[in-house]
Amino acid sequence: MTDGVKETAGAPSARPAPPAPPAPAALAAKVRTLAPSMTRSMQRVAEAVARDPAGCAALTVTGLAELTGTSEATVVRTARLLGYPGYRDLRLALAGLAAAQQSGRAPAITTDIAVDDPIADVVAKLALDEQQTLADTAAGLDTAQLGAAVTALAAARRTDVYGIGASGLVAQDLTQKLLRIGLIAHAHSDPHLAVTNAVQLRAGDVAVAITHSGSTGDVIEPLRVAFERGATTVAVTGRPDGPVTQYADHVLTTSTARESELRPAAMSSRTGQLLVVDCLFVGVAQRTYEAAGPALSASYEALAHRHGSGRRRA
Repeated sequence: MTDGVKETAGAPSARPAPPAPPAPAALAAKVRTLAPSMTRSMQRVAEAVARDPAGCAALTVTGLAELTGTSEATVVRTARLLGYPGYRDLRLALAGLAAAQQSGRAPAITTDIAVDDPIADVVAKLALDEQQTLADTAAGLDTAQLGAAVTALAAARRTDVYGIGASGLVAQDLTQKLLRIGLIAHAHSDPHLAVTNAVQLRAGDVAVAITHSGSTGDVIEPLRVAFERGATTVAVTGRPDGPVTQYADHVLTTSTARESELRPAAMSSRTGQLLVVDCLFVGVAQRTYEAAGPALSASYEALAHRHGSGRRRA
């Protein structure tokens, strides 16, 4: 192992192929996810195409540059950052999105919570925001990357999961799920313990880092160590261009949280992270069902008496 490049049987491991361009329905979610990390000029282009896909689909690259007060190069760079090979592909996606919107489907509504909102309004607004977060995460999730992560987890000798704060709760959720189907998994929220355990990983193990910002040092460090030790690494993050991804074999992107005074970003980000964790768990359970099925049944039976059901053994 040298310079952070994995080697297997004497040959560097190949990076996964680049993801396919997002479907038209995923474009708005992609803009919301990536906009915070864009330059201001690129944000203007992204916001324009998300706000008026039909109008922008009718524009040439020069026309969109003039509309947004940017350059043709900025328009092309924005298209590529959103996952499209070029502006032509982005225009096709915009046309598809416009057609979907004209079919009568109501646009998603998100609203901030005010200090004096009645509790019924708080419930309604939170429900809408949760729905949008889940929809955005599902639309932007690369299923090829997800499938590769599932394959690695299903075959892993052991899995370590790193997360701090709210992401640490999600890390615990993933490990508890994997344990229920008989897999060896550990969650680490203590950064020293995380690195100590990461040093013991090797090829055939999996390390999962959960960080919405993509820049949490206490999560990146153990993932880097695991990567350098040869483990398969997975990043669950809201920033697909964040520092954590340089040590990730597979990147699973969650929706960017919409933060407000009464709704910290951690709340929305955790919603998307939990969806990804559930997708990973169900995928692994499907791949290992011959062993996972009996393991789940055994855990249900062992815990039944604690939930007021089942019979105690004499």
